[in-house]
Amino acid sequence: MHRELYLKALVLCLLTWIAAAAFQPHTFTKTILKSGRGFRSSLIFSLSGNVYPKGYYHVTMNVGQPPKQYFLDIDTGSDLTWLQCDAPCTKCTPAPHSLYKPKRNLITCIDPVCISLHGPGNHNCQSPDEQCDYEVDYADHGSSLGVMVKDSFPLRFTNGTIVAPKLAFGCGYNQEVQDTTHLPYTDGVLGLGLGKSSILAQLRNMGSIQNVIGHCLSRQGGGFLFFGDDFLPNSGIVWTPLLSQSKYYALGPANLQIGGQATNIKGLPIVFDSGSTYTYFSSPAYNALVSLIKASLNGKQLKDAVEDKSLPICWKGAKPFKSVLDAANHFKPLGLSFTNAKNVQLHLAPESYLVVTEQGNVCLGILNGGEVGLENLNVIGDIFLQDKLVIYDNERQQVGWAPANCNKLPNVDRGDLDQRYATPVFGALRDICPERLRFWTR
Repeated sequence: MHRELYLKALVLCLLTWIAAAAFQPHTFTKTILKSGRGFRSSLIFSLSGNVYPKGYYHVTMNVGQPPKQYFLDIDTGSDLTWLQCDAPCTKCTPAPHSLYKPKRNLITCIDPVCISLHGPGNHNCQSPDEQCDYEVDYADHGSSLGVMVKDSFPLRFTNGTIVAPKLAFGCGYNQEVQDTTHLPYTDGVLGLGLGKSSILAQLRNMGSIQNVIGHCLSRQGGGFLFFGDDFLPNSGIVWTPLLSQSKYYALGPANLQIGGQATNIKGLPIVFDSGSTYTYFSSPAYNALVSLIKASLNGKQLKDAVEDKSLPICWKGAKPFKSVLDAANHFKPLGLSFTNAKNVQLHLAPESYLVVTEQGNVCLGILNGGEVGLENLNVIGDIFLQDKLVIYDNERQQVGWAPANCNKLPNVDRGDLDQRYATPVFGALRDICPERLRFWTR
């Protein structure tokens, strides 16, 4: 009897949904676009991964019709989103899912996203029908080469709206990776940078969402990522302005402190980059900081662990460390004081710049940027950003942060979130017929 009533309710809801879509398409579209402050709402995703030993955080996204799942490395240091692609693929790395297969969905070289990607006048477009090629290079000398395509991204906004906008992204058929021993086990990269080719910028141009990104990377692994400004705290965020005319999330110069005391390491140009596992300081700053840290360890029960090749500088204790908190009391906190804003500091407890390896040694998670070609740039990577809510507010050209519990999604039940993303059609029916289906969808 219950099953018969459920089937009747489901058929009635389907008929209602089809009728709404068939006879009132413009009204329905306009309604969902105008929720909130002229935008649909926000999007929130759970994250997987860690700083060590994986070395990256990834988000699961659905792409295509029918939708297929892909793992994407979240990267605020680049604009372009790309998937490893069977175009066919000439060089791809091991991945958790089958390669994305294009279906006559290439975009042309006159597409606005292609023009923004290459810059006006920089793309040799022989004819309007020519495909849009791309090549993206990374600071670690990795790269992706491919062609731009457009496909559906099924999304459920936090206000219940379900859409599947067609977004442009890279179909990568040739990937170069320098560090073959630490390959990220992902299907591609989710570019969250400032450029107009990013997924978020495309959604913003559609009127779907505010151009605001937030991430919270848990030291215990996982965390969450959100698009839009629905999850911004009312207070407690420390904000600093972005430098204008920069293609990165550049926060301007900062002075380094250790143990609450000023050092002679001053005026460091700082960039936030979630695509970098560790933090990189320019060679002079790195060498000076390493000397200060080693000097502060004098008399403590730590010895150089040169046999541990996990990171360039490691120490061992009297017995193996079980966690980074066990080793933290041997080290002093660090701080970055930004000179472009008054009283703005990024406080870094020892556990925010240390890693405990599988051998039980403690290693410095700050590396020499000069050795990887970063020159004077100082890149703040995931290790510094753990257990902090970090917000990139492109609407107001500012970046902010605050201590946070990154193990729990804000105001959204984790299981319910995953279920909604996995069943978009059923979720839409539930939104249209909440009273009839409420019992059946508990």
